[in-house]
Amino acid sequence: MAGKAYIIGVGMTPFTKPETREQQYWDMAKEAGGNALADAGIGYEDVEQVPVGYCYQTSTAGQRAVYELGLTGVPVYNVNNNCATGSTALMMARQFVEAGINDCVLALGFEKMKRGALGGGADSGDFATSPVARHYGVMAAGHGFEMTPPTAQIFGNAAREHMARYGTTEEQLAAVGAKNHRHSAHNPYAQFRDVHTVEEVLAAKTIHRPLTRLQCSPTSDGSAAAVVASERFVRAHGLEERAVEIAAQAMTTDTEDSFAAGSCIDVVGKPMSRAAARQVYAASGLGIEDVDVIELHDCFSVNELLTYEALGMCADGESGKLVADGATTYGGRWVVNPSGGLISKGHPLGATGLAQAAELVWQLRGTAGERQVPGARIGLAHNIGLGGAAVVTLLRK
Repeated sequence: MAGKAYIIGVGMTPFTKPETREQQYWDMAKEAGGNALADAGIGYEDVEQVPVGYCYQTSTAGQRAVYELGLTGVPVYNVNNNCATGSTALMMARQFVEAGINDCVLALGFEKMKRGALGGGADSGDFATSPVARHYGVMAAGHGFEMTPPTAQIFGNAAREHMARYGTTEEQLAAVGAKNHRHSAHNPYAQFRDVHTVEEVLAAKTIHRPLTRLQCSPTSDGSAAAVVASERFVRAHGLEERAVEIAAQAMTTDTEDSFAAGSCIDVVGKPMSRAAARQVYAASGLGIEDVDVIELHDCFSVNELLTYEALGMCADGESGKLVADGATTYGGRWVVNPSGGLISKGHPLGATGLAQAAELVWQLRGTAGERQVPGARIGLAHNIGLGGAAVVTLLRK
């Protein structure tokens, strides 16, 4: 029988615009990893294995980063799963602990990026051999290919489909951006802390219609980390009050449903997200109605709406109304992306999933300051990568 796994420490760096802070990726990793260890009240010598997530650095960058924390000789795994990389590292850590292989594992993620739009693997020079060629092929067959950033294009086309199919409005899409920018005003780690109205979001520069700049996540530098431990370790170190249980976690990858209908809504991962959520609900005995706070993958505003539907927060086509009615902010049924989400907090790919976990741990401990969701006891994280992987994690205090 599998044991339980707990997050006992979290840490992160501020997420910043690339090339604006004098730091190397190992500096960021040292800061985030050191913060997580300090939060847990343990030393690096207690860590038995380290999965490290990143996408833009070279092979064994994980070791280079971890060596700043200590040279203890423990195994280091280099993890790359596109935008779901951070949560993939967390999942590996959980599996090591739940299986009884280790009592204490550090999951670490970082990214040092370049300025400009994210290519999403579609601009690698040889499109035919790109890992996402099949995904963009579906998009091109249904929508053509425009001279706009590829990732914004495929998600923007998903938004066009949602608008045509369900009557979703540009104002509803913009409401996601306005909400998340408003939330980030109280997050000292966020790349952007300016508040914008729906009207300002709509008036911003169009990246790929209907998505404007204030509905798109930026490229970012940053790092985040989580220490995952067994129940035995938690008790031995007296960490019961700080520990947050990973109640359930699931990863899914693309199935026939991703491609069969020729829809960008499916290609960008809604079926994967729905399948992962259902697995987590079944494993935990909890449902979306039990969740208080959610950190989800709002790489673009439309993906937040698609994820509402995938998580079972509303029926297909009703997500625009959900955000417009205030159901996903303070005072509503759930608080979604209290950190500001990817749109406003930032999106350093390897760190994103672990930053989501950090935010939820703070929320469930009741230490999130001005962002605190009153009475939060159960949190859900959703992290997705095109190409593809979806990870859903349910945390319980």
